[in-house]
Amino acid sequence: MIDHHEALIYTMVLISAADQNMTDAELHTIGELVNHLPVFRDFDRGKLVRVAQDCAAVLDDEDGLDKAIELIESNLPAKLRETAYALACDVAAAGGQVSQEELRLLEMFRDRLEVDGLAAAAIERGVRARYMML
Repeated sequence: MIDHHEALIYTMVLISAADQNMTDAELHTIGELVNHLPVFRDFDRGKLVRVAQDCAAVLDDEDGLDKAIELIESNLPAKLRETAYALACDVAAAGGQVSQEELRLLEMFRDRLEVDGLAAAAIERGVRARYMML
């Protein structure tokens, strides 16, 4: 059992690890999101590393990805599902180039978390606008 904070952090860790290359930019983004977003206001930031390590341990299990997504899905309130998807998109974009593995995982998140297609498109467009470079 994990709480809603952990479910959101698991989402970010999963997307960062999707291509087996957790970049400094992605890890920095995770830290920044946890430090600044209102949803994490009551989260003990000293637990961030432990939660990320717990997620990595789940991933090491057989069928680890499915187990981790199931933990997220079953412990994340419906009200925070779009938030989770937005955080995943932010972390994926932070790496500069979104890999095919990350795109597949984003699709899995959309499906499993039942994020509406229009909401997902709006979130993706917002992330694209925030991370655009010349």
